[in-house]
Amino acid sequence: MKIAGLDIGTTGCKLTVFDEKGTYLDKSYKDYPVKRVSGEHEVDAEAIMEGVYFVIGEMAKTYPDIAGIGVTSFGETCVLADENGKPLHMAMLYTDPRGAAECEELTRKMDGRTIASITGVKPHEMYSIPKLMWLKKNRPELYAKARHAFLMEDYVVFALTGTAQIDYSLATRTMAFDITSLKWSEEIFKIADIDMELMSKPVPTGTSAGAVRPEIAKELGLSVDTQIVSISHDQVSAAVGAGVFDSATAVDGAGTVECMTPIYDGLPELEVMYAGNYAVVPYVVPGKYVAYAFSYTGGALIQWCVDTLAKKEKELAAERGISVNELLEEEYRKLYPSGHPTSDALRASEPSGFVNVYKEECPTGMLVLPHFAGAATPYMDTGSKGVMVGLTAGTSVCEIYRACMEGVVYEMMLNMEYLKDSGVHFDMLQATGGGARSKVWMQMKADALGLPITALRTVDAGTVGSAMLTGIAVGCFADLEDAAAHMVEKREVYQPREEMHEKYQQVYQRYRKLYEAVRPLM
Repeated sequence: MKIAGLDIGTTGCKLTVFDEKGTYLDKSYKDYPVKRVSGEHEVDAEAIMEGVYFVIGEMAKTYPDIAGIGVTSFGETCVLADENGKPLHMAMLYTDPRGAAECEELTRKMDGRTIASITGVKPHEMYSIPKLMWLKKNRPELYAKARHAFLMEDYVVFALTGTAQIDYSLATRTMAFDITSLKWSEEIFKIADIDMELMSKPVPTGTSAGAVRPEIAKELGLSVDTQIVSISHDQVSAAVGAGVFDSATAVDGAGTVECMTPIYDGLPELEVMYAGNYAVVPYVVPGKYVAYAFSYTGGALIQWCVDTLAKKEKELAAERGISVNELLEEEYRKLYPSGHPTSDALRASEPSGFVNVYKEECPTGMLVLPHFAGAATPYMDTGSKGVMVGLTAGTSVCEIYRACMEGVVYEMMLNMEYLKDSGVHFDMLQATGGGARSKVWMQMKADALGLPITALRTVDAGTVGSAMLTGIAVGCFADLEDAAAHMVEKREVYQPREEMHEKYQQVYQRYRKLYEAVRPLM
């Protein structure tokens, strides 16, 4: 018996297969195009479904005994569909600017804080309900034909099973779901003038939608008994895949986007969450919630630095058979073998400028505002831009590389500061994603945040979390703890060093002022 996690992303989908003990076996990936033109950001939902059929068919050739497939997806993006689930238009991505006027209309009818107290999210045009309002107003003929309004998880689940259901965490991304009663908010649908009957039935995370349609099972090579499971919004699935189930531990998703996900044992202080633009999302454990503190450019900023500035270093690394990241980290250590200068030390030092004040791992002293794709929490400012402060004619690529790492970490420190009054009290981070492989970055985070960080072997925690919940649904695992014991593997624990924490704190106090100082100039 096999279990599989299906992850629906913005530009591609993948199916990862595990055996009944949670051991990784294989995966398949298929991309699809996204259209972003002025005023319209769209993805073809039918192309997504074709990708889903492709990856399932590929894996079913080798593993026909897949007992269950869990479906997790990115959030907000929505599409109207007919009674058969056929999309009536291109799906509107969360980045699509359409819906801004409708969001303002909603907040004129109901105060933004009231909306947030019901839905757990601060009003924003990226959510689904303003998009549906825009469609009704500007594409009335499509709205009149619609019998379903899907996000991508429930769209795929309906296509595979004929059951229209959506899990609580993804339903939250509509800005129309009551996170305390765990039902659609009749009041919000009423003021939005959207038919609530279009929406799929909300169900707990990890609920089976039933067996795959017989005709699809035959076409793809699956058993007619294969269960399709509604998993979650991708960040919730990643938290499950990191083995984080209570408030003592949070997730550090060190991927393209840097996302810190704390767990709350009850509702957090909603006013604090509103002020910092943090979403409050029902978790897989009943009565618990998660929040998302994130930067749009985590690993993406490091990749930008490598691709844009480290072309020569890439060539040298390839010649030596190592990664460019390793090379840059090695060059930084060679650059300051006796420690790194500080501005005060430079003024008092000998002409060479090098004094043994700091260890080689110490902060660069440069400030990088990692808003290269806009600012996420706590600002949610799409107009903000990336900034580098402290460059000189002698600044090297390896210093900029390390400073970019530091900028992402300082942004997480800022988020922790904003969240401190929300009721959060974790004392450990579980790190997943490609960034968790970097010993330098993990130690830097532990030192700067003042918390131990456990790097997991699992890079793709979202797929693992999806498979864990699927395994529970089909009887492979007894519960979350049993699933985690089989599928969550720790690699290394990085302990914070007090002397380094103090040094990062000194630089962070300058970083805290950076956004306010430079934002008026952009």
